[in-house]
Amino acid sequence: MKRILLTTSAAFIGASLMLSGCQTNDKAAVKSASSQLLSNTPNETALYQDYLNRDIRDDIFYFVLPDRFNNGNTANDNGAISGISHGGLDKASERGFHGGDIKGIEQKLDYLQKLGITAIWMTPLLRNQAIQKDGIAHHGYWIVDFSEIDPHFGSNDELKQLIDAAHQRGMKVFFDIITNHTADIIRYKECHQDNGQYQQGLTRCQYKALNTPESERYSPFILTQDVAVKVPHWLNDPQYYHNQGDSTFEGESSLNGDFNGLDDLDTQHPQVLSGMIEIYQKLIAEFKPDGFRIDTVRHVDLSFWQSFSPAIVDFAKQQGIPNFHVFGEVYDTNPHNLSVFTTEGKLPSVLDFAFQDVAANIFYRGKSPLLAKQLFEQDVLYQDEDSQADLLMTFLSNHDMGRAGYFINEADANSDFAAKGMQTDAEKLQRSILSHAFMFLSRGIPVVYYGDEQGFTGDGNDIRAREDMFASQVPSYNDNDLIGTDATTADDNFDSSHPLFIAISALSELRKTSRVLRRGEYQARFYQADSTAENAAMFAFSRIDRETGEEWLMVFNSGTQTAQITIPMNVSSAAAVVDTQAGIQSSNIAVADKQVSVSLPGLSYGVYQITPTS
Repeated sequence: MKRILLTTSAAFIGASLMLSGCQTNDKAAVKSASSQLLSNTPNETALYQDYLNRDIRDDIFYFVLPDRFNNGNTANDNGAISGISHGGLDKASERGFHGGDIKGIEQKLDYLQKLGITAIWMTPLLRNQAIQKDGIAHHGYWIVDFSEIDPHFGSNDELKQLIDAAHQRGMKVFFDIITNHTADIIRYKECHQDNGQYQQGLTRCQYKALNTPESERYSPFILTQDVAVKVPHWLNDPQYYHNQGDSTFEGESSLNGDFNGLDDLDTQHPQVLSGMIEIYQKLIAEFKPDGFRIDTVRHVDLSFWQSFSPAIVDFAKQQGIPNFHVFGEVYDTNPHNLSVFTTEGKLPSVLDFAFQDVAANIFYRGKSPLLAKQLFEQDVLYQDEDSQADLLMTFLSNHDMGRAGYFINEADANSDFAAKGMQTDAEKLQRSILSHAFMFLSRGIPVVYYGDEQGFTGDGNDIRAREDMFASQVPSYNDNDLIGTDATTADDNFDSSHPLFIAISALSELRKTSRVLRRGEYQARFYQADSTAENAAMFAFSRIDRETGEEWLMVFNSGTQTAQITIPMNVSSAAAVVDTQAGIQSSNIAVADKQVSVSLPGLSYGVYQITPTS
């Protein structure tokens, strides 16, 4: 009978368990201790230089808003010299442009590479209407010209330089694209004045259903100065839009209404389908990106995706990009709804909002780990000829819903498991590290939201979760208490000694050096059904390579107290190897009578590699 050797990885466990049992509120002490934990991270293999042929499951993503990351060229801070893409610079406002750009991202590639990032996903870069009634286009989602880069962010040539520089390092670059809408240019005679402003007493155009009689429908018009503002030119014709007023995000309006006033394209129109395919094929041909994230996918009819996605992927292959990856934003936490777009909709992948919801509920809000079991049991829903669960994009934070740090603080004030204000700074840091470990060790492709590695918290969703990495001038950002550091967003935050940066970079290295963590099949190992049990907050699962038999066991303790679990496994004997730097005693794991027993401190995790020996 084969012996089984259980080992732990020094690269991961030091960062993940560095605060086990720590009760200090001294952030500086936490940071100092954490800086000692990475001593011998594995070297990256040739796989991580070959960006072109690397499978997407081998990647680690960094999602960034260029305007809020790093200002590499102050000359472009106000965008174009004049016209619709000029203005909006307001560094003291949450809504304004702050000056970050493409050149700024290129200047920080060393930083991203040290974090372990292999793929950069940027919010839309195409030319926007800079200022609209409800804000300023720092995010890039109000496009008027689909052929050139917004001057606030740089130029076409600067984007090509960034992509070349990233590719030279083996890093991929992903574009955020939009097919659902354009900037808000079209007006309706029934609710707008001749100058384009709302009629007195109105702040929106009420949605009118498809069955509205022709005589009662909206009459679209465009202001004289805007009649040819969109590129390509066909986008200026109102016939290619729904023109039914503002969406209520319910019923048919979710597909046909103007998304917060933005001009909603009629994606069932053949010209819109062919035109959008052509737009993005041209971008692929010119810039050679490595894939697309698609915005507002659920607000576009399914038939559009059935044609668009295969056409884009096939064209990219013709351009010499064999692993072009497409993933969509479907803002829904139900796997049944998400999977419709990867199966019927022909998208290879979507952002896994269900995963984010489960991770937040378990690690921030103290809910049962059975939620993870229920989530992974639904992975079969995603399985078809071109999609599967390990292609899903997993994340903890984003620019719309808010940050992990905010959810941790929110749980501190409202949770059932802790009185208000009882979490120490060290505990908040542990919760963030633990949830990041869950993301890196589970199936799917991890996406780190910019600033999370520096302990950013934000004050909520949307613009309240879009802080500056460079020194910020926004008062509502700068008064936040960041996790794991004494710094604020008023400081430049590219600190590679931050404990979260160290933890994430260690997890990145661990994932890179273990194929089973990137491709291994999920198998449940322990979930406690009894919510009153002492180990109810613990759970365990394995990642298994079915071809080689290699297995890694992941054990999590999402509670605040030390607990133990016993897992039935076909193991007759074993030797435990632990990283003494982490201060974890070898007694935290034991094997006897075909059972594995693991004891973990509160808010910690363990990874155990099971290797057959002769």
